[in-house]
Amino acid sequence: MTELPVDENTPRILIVEDEPKLGQLLIDYLQAAGYAPTLINHGDRVLPYVRQTPPHLILLDLMLPGTDGLTLCREIRRFSEVPVVMVTAKIEEIDRLLGLEIGADDYICKPYSPREVVAA
Repeated sequence: MTELPVDENTPRILIVEDEPKLGQLLIDYLQAAGYAPTLINHGDRVLPYVRQTPPHLILLDLMLPGTDGLTLCREIRRFSEVPVVMVTAKIEEIDRLLGLEIGADDYICKPYSPREVVAA
């Protein structure tokens, strides 16, 4: 997990992404935009983190080691209303609909521009 010092007024964004280069790219863009990003690269570490340190937004990959993104979104919705944006390579309409149906607030398909994610 990569976590940076945060001012209590800075919006915290949790990035759940198992590709190190993509995770670091998102961190760089989000920091430059004034956010406090944290990167988790394994699905099994997400729920304890969200319960202990609730973020203001979650960017959630679907295909992860450990617990997958759909299961994580479903579980997060049981105890939190934090906005969840699915960020994934799955581009089929059925995948987008399923993600939104289980509680995601938005769905961005890879490849994408990091600026697109910051704007979301």
